[in-house]
Amino acid sequence: MFPPSQGFSLDIDAVSGITGSISIACWVVVFSPQIIENFRRGSAEGLSVVFIVVWLLGDVFNIIGAVLQRVLPTMIILAVYYTLADIVLLAQCFYYKGFTLKDEVAKPADEDEPPREPTETSALLRPSGNGQSRPARISDAEGGRRRSSYSSFTERLFQDGEHLSPATPFVDTPAPAATPQPPRSAAKSVLFNLVAVVLVCAAGFLGWLFTYQPPENNTADNGGDTLQFNVPGQIGGYICCVLYLGSRLPQLYLNYKRQSTEGISMLFFIFACLGNLTYVMSILAYKPVCHGRHGHCETGEAGAIYGRYVLVNLSWLLGSFGTLLLDAGVFVQYFMYRKDDGEAVEDA
Repeated sequence: MFPPSQGFSLDIDAVSGITGSISIACWVVVFSPQIIENFRRGSAEGLSVVFIVVWLLGDVFNIIGAVLQRVLPTMIILAVYYTLADIVLLAQCFYYKGFTLKDEVAKPADEDEPPREPTETSALLRPSGNGQSRPARISDAEGGRRRSSYSSFTERLFQDGEHLSPATPFVDTPAPAATPQPPRSAAKSVLFNLVAVVLVCAAGFLGWLFTYQPPENNTADNGGDTLQFNVPGQIGGYICCVLYLGSRLPQLYLNYKRQSTEGISMLFFIFACLGNLTYVMSILAYKPVCHGRHGHCETGEAGAIYGRYVLVNLSWLLGSFGTLLLDAGVFVQYFMYRKDDGEAVEDA
């Protein structure tokens, strides 16, 4: 079941494989917390539709560039999965918001209803949000409740003689109110998120361990296609990079307009950050292969090969590392607006 112990060595190739496998595990589950959060709330108000659309376009160009450039297989697998998951999340946003690309901020209830002129059926005083009083029309529903209350009074007065006794109060027994679920405490949320991250990382490591194969000492074939520039592939990669970097801006702006991150699952962005971080590590963990006798490198040859390798993968590195920094901005907003939300920390 496990690979032979004598064939296992934690070299640079193993580091690349482990981090790549953990990155895949993170991106496999990254969308689940946000999809569950939207379903639980019955709303996708906290998520920017433009963010998902631009991210989807970036994933499409990611596939095109990765296939043409013949990058690492894990990069191509992730690109395909990103696209499928984006489509699911976008469909959920359209289901809750309607088919629109506008990120509208819901107005407070007090602003939706303009003040009305006093009439004969208006109450004399009605409290408003600013502490003043304004007239309000007695609604039909309120009138219905009053008539129902009067009917109930007369029925019970003449049918139930028990209430004629001064020892028995003439008050209806109130229905037991539903007890709201207390919000999860900050400590429990941190513990939950930490356990989820550890389990996903462990799953990624075990996935690599079960599929591990000792590298073959074949220096002739290594370093060929991975170091060749493909112009269409590079164009697709850099378009993908720009779209990835631009996708976070609508979400950051929506959070700023709402002055809240309510409705956003923090696990969504935690796994996104961890997935991008391990993705970058899997690319950078590369061992240059020289073409000298017995694979020996001449002076400066290994550095030149590694530099060319980084240039070939630069667009993917910039896109992932840049979105990692922008996702950190979402965490900053989360802690800035958390007190304004008036809620305990949620994992969702």
